[in-house]
Order: sequence, then structure tokens, then C-alpha cells
Amino acid sequence: MNKGFYLYCIKQKTDFEFSTEGIDGGKVFTFPYQDLEAVVSEVSLENFSSEDLQRKAQEDLGWIKEKALIHEKVIEEAMGKNKTLSVIPMKFGIIFKTEENLAEILNKDYLKFKKILENLAGKQEWSVKVYLNWKSFKEEVKKVNPQVKDKEKEIVSMPEGMAYFMEKQIDELVLKEADENLQEHIESFFENLKKHAEAGARGKILEKELTGSTFPMVLSAIFLVSEEKKKGFVKEINELNGEYKYKGFNFEYGGPWPPYNFIS
Repeated sequence: MNKGFYLYCIKQKTDFEFSTEGIDGGKVFTFPYQDLEAVVSEVSLENFSSEDLQRKAQEDLGWIKEKALIHEKVIEEAMGKNKTLSVIPMKFGIIFKTEENLAEILNKDYLKFKKILENLAGKQEWSVKVYLNWKSFKEEVKKVNPQVKDKEKEIVSMPEGMAYFMEKQIDELVLKEADENLQEHIESFFENLKKHAEAGARGKILEKELTGSTFPMVLSAIFLVSEEKKKGFVKEINELNGEYKYKGFNFEYGGPWPPYNFIS
């Protein structure tokens, strides 16, 4: 059986053995190059060719999900017990047919890998997701809008038919202001959190079917946070959550994760 090397991540040399099994059930080990090392495991080239991975991605989502979770678990173990070691995570499915091929890449990109690891030293990736109870948010907007208050006073003395159309106008007014207000809030949340991070980026907004949440996601963001700023970062999230909960916002955060979004 032809064997290749599946690459999980690049990191500084350390002295520990992996307990996580590799993506093909074998042992995870390191391939050293100067002061760096590649975290790899052997795989069957018949089962892990690029064509085979593409086919299984279309035909067997369960298999792909299982292997992707193993891929992630190995990288997280490479980050150390407290997930504080810097690693350069690789995307799923990178395979080298020979040791020579792997060594060639490590040699070619050595300086680039070194610079990335230096930039990541002492920093971790964290995610923040914000969900919104839209009904509560619109009610809060409605309470403080002076135009809405004036129109509601007018409705009291109106015939039923005219009152109906006035209520429609109020709904449109509230919806328009709520949309504008929401964008201001989202921008403010992102910028406030970014002050407590080394870098920040917007993530993909997921539908409720994927998040499992009752309420829609309105902000997805990723931040690179230094160990020194971590407490302040988490404190800021909790303070924002407390301050804006009455408006219908709910903040969730997670990490540390492998820094996929900050390795360029």
C-alpha cells in the first residue's frame, strides 16, 4: 500500500508525543526542519487522493465530517494543554507523497513560516457571535422614536380605517429606523471588541437552521487576542452582553481556536 504524509500544522519544535490518532487511524508524529516541525501522520494514498477526497465530499458527508474533526483535534493538541502554543494550521486534505516533497515545502517556505509563527506568538483566535431578538429590538426602537409617539397620539382620535393605515406607517417607520440602528450597533460592537485584540475580521452570518438558535445571527466576528489582553476582551464581551440584553442582543464567544483567519 502506497503511503503519504498528511499535514495538520507547522509549529516550533517541542518535546511531546501526540495521543490523538491520525486521520487514517495511525500515529501522529512530527517531521523536523531546522527549528520548526510539521505535524503529520501517514495515510493511504489510495484512500486520500485529491480525487477520492472530492468524491467523498460529495457522496459521504459523514466521512468528511469525521475526518475534519480528527484534523481539528490534532491541531488543538499541537497547541498544547492550555492552547497557548503558536501553530500554523493547514486546511483539510493537504497530503505529500514523499518525505522529500514535504522537506521541499518546509525549505521553500521556511522564512514565511517563521515570520507567521513570530506574529502569532502569545496570541489566540477567538470567535464572537451576536444574536438578536428582533421583536424586542423593534419595541425598544419604537419606545424612543418621537415620530412614532406623535403618530400614536393621532391614532386615538382617528376612524378605524384611517387608524389602520397610520399603524402601517408606524410599522414601516420603526422597521426603517431599526435597520439603521442595528447596523450602527453591529459596527460599534465590532470596533469595541477590536480595541481589545491584535486584529479582527468579520465572519459569515449563518442561518438559524445551521446555528440552532431561536434568533437570527446579526454579527459573526473573529479576533486575534494576545494573552495579556484576553481578560479585557472577555470582560468587554460580558459588559456588552449585560448592557444590550434589554434590547434583545445576546453575545456568545468561543476559543481559543487554531488561528486559521490570521496566518497570511
